[in-house]
Amino acid sequence: MGTDEVIKEMQEGAGELASAAYEELAAMLIEINRDYIGPHRNMNSAQERAAGRYQVANVLQHGFQYWFDMDPKRPLFHRWLSSTKKLLGDNPDAVYYGAVVDPAGTYRITGNVHGACYTSYSVETGAMEGHMSKGVISTLNDTEFDVAADGSYEIIASPDPQPRNWLRLEPDAGSITTRHYWEWERNVALDPTFHVPLMIEPVEEPGGAPLMDDAAIAAGIRRVINFVRGVTIDFPDIPPEAMPSWVSNEINAFDNSAYDESNTEIGYAAADNAYLQARYDLGPDQALVMRGRFPRCRFANVVIWNHRLQTPPYRYRNVSLNRNQIQYEADGSYRVVIAHRDPGVPNWIDTAGQTTGMIFWRFLLPQEQTLPVEAEVVDVDSLS
Repeated sequence: MGTDEVIKEMQEGAGELASAAYEELAAMLIEINRDYIGPHRNMNSAQERAAGRYQVANVLQHGFQYWFDMDPKRPLFHRWLSSTKKLLGDNPDAVYYGAVVDPAGTYRITGNVHGACYTSYSVETGAMEGHMSKGVISTLNDTEFDVAADGSYEIIASPDPQPRNWLRLEPDAGSITTRHYWEWERNVALDPTFHVPLMIEPVEEPGGAPLMDDAAIAAGIRRVINFVRGVTIDFPDIPPEAMPSWVSNEINAFDNSAYDESNTEIGYAAADNAYLQARYDLGPDQALVMRGRFPRCRFANVVIWNHRLQTPPYRYRNVSLNRNQIQYEADGSYRVVIAHRDPGVPNWIDTAGQTTGMIFWRFLLPQEQTLPVEAEVVDVDSLS
């Protein structure tokens, strides 16, 4: 067969699998718009439906970045979130990376803490072929691996035990997620160029990567479909009684009774964090005042999200506060105010006009029982 005949045969057979996959992607987006965006998923207002569509766009963006052209034999760490890519509970004070791995592989991770007040690695179960993580297999934080004087370190991720700095892989391991937190006055996630020195590579040389041919493109599109469906239309509606105990069932108030519940059965959760979560619902002239004290811990902050777990735009708004950003009362306690307009007092969290949403506190590696967060709705003009 001559060259021209080979090219003709390739052209005639090419694109069929990828074309079908793209049509499946288009059909899924239509299904999401019809069956996910709406009152049946508590998107009753135009604002809430817009938030749902914004979520879909962000999830689609991440799906293509993370899942489309992935190769477990030659993994890369991709940055999860930024000020323009938000999903699954973004955090302005953190940088996250993720890599898809082969559970039978052995990988060398090299990095540097880069001034972070906390660095950790988590291995997720079930996170394969674009599917959502079902829980955490193993974790390793910077108190559990050796860090050199210059902040550098090396970790081995493998199914076989290592004498030091070992991140355990199991047969259902699908991905590795990293967490890096800073309590800076300017949120670290505001800098799109900020990069944590970080690399993952197979211990055994895998050879050159193959081309993304028609079948590989189709497989990549279907991984994107799996991911987008998993975060949207297939994401379960969890009844209040099945939520973690640190999630309050009362609006504008926190359940301060349980902080220590394990997070390892929540996809992409951090095992070292203690959490508190509540919903807020505020009228145009109302404010929610939160008072308390921070426990001794490695890191703490509070952030607001919409009901799709996304922060309001924080490039020119304060939608979160860490311990270094807060102005404290004379007795060392804090008063944080959530309101739709500037109340003229310190520690204002700006809703950006989002009338209802979620409040999320995290306390990292607390050394004592976290103290209660007391909340009260007041008239915004009464604050001074």
